[in-house]
Amino acid sequence: MPNDTTRPERMRVLVTGGASGIGAAIAERFVSDGHQVAILDRIARDPTAATEVLHLVGDVTDAEQVDAAFGHLDREWGGELDVVVNNAGISIREPFLQVSLANWNQVLAVNLTGVFLVAQRAARRMVDRGSGVIVNIGSVSGMVGMPNYAAYNVTKAGVIELTKTMALELAPSIRVNAVCPGYVLTAMQRAEYTEQMLQECAAKIPLKRLGTPEEIAGLVSYLASAEAAFVTGQSFVIDGGEVAGGLAS
Repeated sequence: MPNDTTRPERMRVLVTGGASGIGAAIAERFVSDGHQVAILDRIARDPTAATEVLHLVGDVTDAEQVDAAFGHLDREWGGELDVVVNNAGISIREPFLQVSLANWNQVLAVNLTGVFLVAQRAARRMVDRGSGVIVNIGSVSGMVGMPNYAAYNVTKAGVIELTKTMALELAPSIRVNAVCPGYVLTAMQRAEYTEQMLQECAAKIPLKRLGTPEEIAGLVSYLASAEAAFVTGQSFVIDGGEVAGGLAS
């Protein structure tokens, strides 16, 4: 049965939510590593983005749109797909007592149902080929309590458990892991936090700074590579030491 050691040097990689932030950094890392890359995002293609990236516009919460995106990929890549990175996600900061059902459902739809839909479609193709890698982007918020993020926390905990289940069911041909960032400086982070709040967050992290999207991309790149051929079913924390001593708050 094919495995990581027999996978092509130039992999075909799909990144969801790849138009900005961590997803864009992941897509750029795979491009710089010499791989074919497609992104699936609700945001239309940035005209200044790299021309070598195939941009698919679609909503990961909509099964029909996800199927259409995979159909497009099948035509472009002849049904070949080596790596999927489930990065698309949203966050709504609000106290538990004020969470509306609409916001709750929206966060669950994007962060958890979207991961399920994309992963399932990808895995069906990978099983037929006998190899593949799926990396789900979780969060330390799925491992520890984080005030004002009830829906987000629940979805990321779900991603971690989904990762474990997928890894068990899809082995040995497909490896599935999760990457769980802590505070990473992105546009989404800046939209939710004031500059003072960001400084306070950095101060309580042992490494005294927030992470960068490029650092997350580096870990994802490793997990997709043949160097990680014996790694599956794991959730990797990359948070500057934040939760090592229970600092999440």
